Order: sequence, then C-alpha cells, then structure tokens
Amino acid sequence: MALVKTWRATCIQMESDVATIAATRQAATAIIAANVARAISMIEAAVKDTDTKLIVLPEFALQGPPHTEMVLEWIEKACDTIPGKITEPLQALAKKHRIFIAGNQFETVEKWPGRFFNSCFLIDPNGEVILRFRRINTAVWPSPHDFMDDYIADVGFVGAFPVVDTELGRLGMIACGEIAVPEVARALMMNGAEVILHPTNEEFTPAQEAAKIARAAENMVYLVSANVAGPIGFSRDRSVKGGRSRIVDFRGNTLAYDTGAEANVGVTAEIDIQRLRVARNETSMGNTIARARWEMYRPVYEAATGYPPNQFLSVPMTDAKATVSLVESSIETLRNSGVIQPASA
Repeated sequence: MALVKTWRATCIQMESDVATIAATRQAATAIIAANVARAISMIEAAVKDTDTKLIVLPEFALQGPPHTEMVLEWIEKACDTIPGKITEPLQALAKKHRIFIAGNQFETVEKWPGRFFNSCFLIDPNGEVILRFRRINTAVWPSPHDFMDDYIADVGFVGAFPVVDTELGRLGMIACGEIAVPEVARALMMNGAEVILHPTNEEFTPAQEAAKIARAAENMVYLVSANVAGPIGFSRDRSVKGGRSRIVDFRGNTLAYDTGAEANVGVTAEIDIQRLRVARNETSMGNTIARARWEMYRPVYEAATGYPPNQFLSVPMTDAKATVSLVESSIETLRNSGVIQPASA
C-alpha cells in the first residue's frame, strides 16, 4: 500500500437557512442556492488560508431539515439526487481546487420512488461523487432499514456502510446522531475506515460530545466533525445553537475544537494516516481493534431484536407519525426479551 502523506482536514462551521419555511419549490430552491453559495464562499476562504485537502460541511447545511412536511411534500419541496443540481457547484469547486468535499443532503433515488434519504456524500478532486452513505438510524424519516431486504440485496453490506479508498486513506461517513450508535462506526471500521467524516447539526449534549471521542478511540479512526453555526435546523425559534466542530485523533485526543457557535473555518488539523497504520499494526495494549474478541459478542447480536425492519418494504412511509407505533413495538419487544424493564406506575 502506498505511503499516505500527512494532510489537512478543515470543518466549515457555517450558518444555514431552512427550506422548510418556503411555500413553493421555487422559493425552497432559492434558499438552497443561498446556502450552497455560503458554503462555497467559506470553502474558498479555507483553501486560501490553509493547505487543506479535505473539507467537511455540516448536516442539513444545504437544505435544512423537514419540520412538519409529509414525505412526498418534502420530496417535492427540497430533495434532489446525488449527484444533482445541489452538488454540482460543489463538484466544480472540488475540481477547481483539487480537494475533497464532504457534505450532506436529502436525497431522492429513481429506483426507490416515494422515499427520501438523509445522505452523506464525498466528492473527490476530480469532481466526482465517490461515496454516498444513507443514514440508517433516522430521527423519524425514511431509512434503508424500512426496506432492508431489498436495500441490502441491491447495495450489499459494504454498500450500506461504504468506505472509499483514496489518496488520503480509507474514508467513511456518519451523519449527526448516528455517532452515538456504536454499531455504525464499528461497521465502517470493519469495512476498513481510517477516517470518519461527520456532518452534524446538533445542540450541545455531554453524551454527543463523549460519543465523538469514544467512536474515534474505540475504532482507532480519525473523526472530523463539522457542526452548523448559529441555530440548529430543528430550532424553529432559532434559539438553540450549534457550534463545537471538532477533529479527534485515533487515540481520542482533540486536535482542533471550537467552543462557540459562530461561523468560521478555524477547526482544522493535520491527519497522519501513517501514524494510525503503525498503531494498528502494533502488538501493544493500545491496539484495541486487534485485541477485540468479536466471537464472544456475535451471539448477542444474532439474537437481538427491537425496532422491526422491512416495515415499509412494499409501500413507502408517507408520514413520520407512522414511526410512533414502531417504536412502541420495539419497546414491547425489548421488554419481552428482558433487555428493559417496565417503568413503575
């Protein structure tokens, strides 16, 4: 394997307007275009001031999230393909500056009509989209898990948790709250990830901050986490702020961090893939992935049941409220299997 030189990653901590406030597709398109222009301006500033090779944009940075829209209403208002009209300006920018750009958008796919996905994407220095990760653990929106059998039959396990081999090393992506789901980062590491790119759109919680450090250290990966500046997408009164973009190394050490929520390109750090590869090949106690005992855990997962898969296998979800009964079913299953106990009266 070729030597990977040390390279620089930069988080674009940018403000984002939400397309959900638009009454029409045309109005939403204008909001999205303004967000894309803001992202481009900040990327231009980042590459001017540093030798950055990889940029990470926040989750929801380009469209904002849906609020009360039904699935088809959100598709009609703000969704697009990847690649598509939203990514095209970023693809041109990546090619212009010979950089990687990682982002996130709500995606539609022709082969799966009536569904949208919360998707992360990675553009290479040739302007090509080389990675697409569709979020599994969604808030209340459609997920590949909703039609898991068909999805896995189409993309496979590797396609469900994609990792791409690049001149910067092996890169994977996770969206926002999925950083708190250990299995997602673990699946990426098992598929070879050395760096996890993390577009996020979140308020401060101790658990979320701890998860970023834990996922990096337990999987021996670098983590580049870019959060939105100003209000998060779900804050309808715009009072809940984002910020706290962070870059973490494979030992859990923070390399760069912004405690504030202002727009900036200052969270930037060097990524040393060769140092990671050396650590992963050592016999010391610090090589946590080489010392993992996978076989002991496998029966636990093989027997695990909870949130039911394939609930929208034939007919796509139309309303996020449909997930409430599924969560209730999951809780009942977990009670019956002894994982959780009923709450007292």
